[in-house]
Amino acid sequence: MSQQPPVRSTGSPPPRPDASMSLLNNVIDHALDDGYAEATARRAAEGGGLPRNLRAKLGVAAGLLLAAVVVTVGAAEARISAPVVAKERQDLIDRIEKETSTADRLEADVERIRTEVGERQRQALQQHGGDQAELVALLSGATPVHGPGVRLVVDDAKGTDTGGGGPRESSGFSDTGRVRDRDMQRVVNGLWESGAEAVAINGQRLTSLSAIRAAGDAILVDNKPLVPPYTVLAIGDGQRLSTAFQDSADGQYLHVLVENFGIRSRISVEGDVRLPAAPSLTVRTAEPRGAGVATPSGRATADTGKGTS
Repeated sequence: MSQQPPVRSTGSPPPRPDASMSLLNNVIDHALDDGYAEATARRAAEGGGLPRNLRAKLGVAAGLLLAAVVVTVGAAEARISAPVVAKERQDLIDRIEKETSTADRLEADVERIRTEVGERQRQALQQHGGDQAELVALLSGATPVHGPGVRLVVDDAKGTDTGGGGPRESSGFSDTGRVRDRDMQRVVNGLWESGAEAVAINGQRLTSLSAIRAAGDAILVDNKPLVPPYTVLAIGDGQRLSTAFQDSADGQYLHVLVENFGIRSRISVEGDVRLPAAPSLTVRTAEPRGAGVATPSGRATADTGKGTS
């Protein structure tokens, strides 16, 4: 009896290499969600929608069109308003020029009247001064004078501000190399004390009632600003006046300013110094001698009406 060969069992087929990647395979096989796929199919069937690039181009075109409209409208408004603005600007320029001309004309009138008044006042002082007319005119500064004298030039220091104590330490401002109104007051008073008969600073004639003040860093003489260098002219015995001033307390004060603060100063004797008349004299009273009315002293009196320094 023949023996049948044993039957071999084939078993299950070998597993797929990507069997463990079923989730990834499902994602790859169904890349588009069913809802999106249906919507895409429905939109394609209805024939609606535009390609994305076409929509983008239309959007850019619409934006450019809107920008062009805005620019055009703005340019049109500017063109319309430009004549109005130009007219207003020209009107303003015309008003400024007109007011400037008016101010210049008034200033010229004031200067002319001031000169005329000053001349008449000087004539009044000379006419009613009696036998002392020339002396009164000289002392009041009502007439130009000339004669021997000295020239004193005072200027600011070349360098920057300097510090330290000195003769101006208690005057309330910092010690610098700039000439102050107090310095010029002492210089002028020193010249008067040394025998000066007439004094002027930068062509500005001084009288016994002239004021030397300060406005900021500027020095004012009778309310008129001066700029450095300050040239002081004084009439008198030149050599004697120069020596007396330099030996006086005010001359020593100026010497200290030169030594400690670098202020520049030089004095020279002049053979002929010319000083103008005081620019404006206000005669308050002028009483002539004789002919009915006489003063106790027999001299005319004059008041310049200016503040003292």
